[in-house]
Amino acid sequence: MPQQVSKKILVYFFLFIIFGSLNNKNLAQLKFPNIERIKIEGLEIKDKEFQKSLDLFKMETLFYLDKLKVRELLNSNNLIEEYVIFKRYPSSLEIKIIETEVLALLNRRGKIFYIGSNGKLIEVEDVVKNLPYIFGDPNIEKFLSLKKMIDSSKLDYNDVENLFFFPSGRWDIETSSGVLIKLPIENIEKSLELSLNLLDYKQFDNIKSIDARPRNQVITYE
Repeated sequence: MPQQVSKKILVYFFLFIIFGSLNNKNLAQLKFPNIERIKIEGLEIKDKEFQKSLDLFKMETLFYLDKLKVRELLNSNNLIEEYVIFKRYPSSLEIKIIETEVLALLNRRGKIFYIGSNGKLIEVEDVVKNLPYIFGDPNIEKFLSLKKMIDSSKLDYNDVENLFFFPSGRWDIETSSGVLIKLPIENIEKSLELSLNLLDYKQFDNIKSIDARPRNQVITYE
């Protein structure tokens, strides 16, 4: 932060010197260079329309560039999780991007989407990632909440094959080994922990289904 402040002070000082040494006639003729270079790091942009929108900023100068417009454009891209914008005077704009992590697949109104860790849906043309498939139509925040609970448990998220969401707000988890864990609406973390603890014992190797919906207990099925 102090370094950024120092850079701003230098720029303003530079402008003060220029404007202070020019008379009105010279000032009217003064032109700043347009943006010549836009460098993006951290995201492979395949959307031609998005790239064209970025190129439109080349018609502007860094001195008068409105960062809010750049932010609005970046926020419209669902692949982006975070970003930082740098003005490199006199004519370069640099954008460093952290791409969102895709977490699951979801069918919504006949279209397949990735769910990003930023809570946004990313339409999929060709599925290339091995991710859990969500059956049902959950609120994305509810899914992210479940994902956080799984991550804090002993279940490796990579071992989740499918997720089933019900209109009541309840989830089922199917593991890659074929075990179906039926979770309650409340006390999900505790119920998940009880279910996973069972799977640590050899006598439960043949379990195909665990019903953790009853309060403080689990029921197993082979």
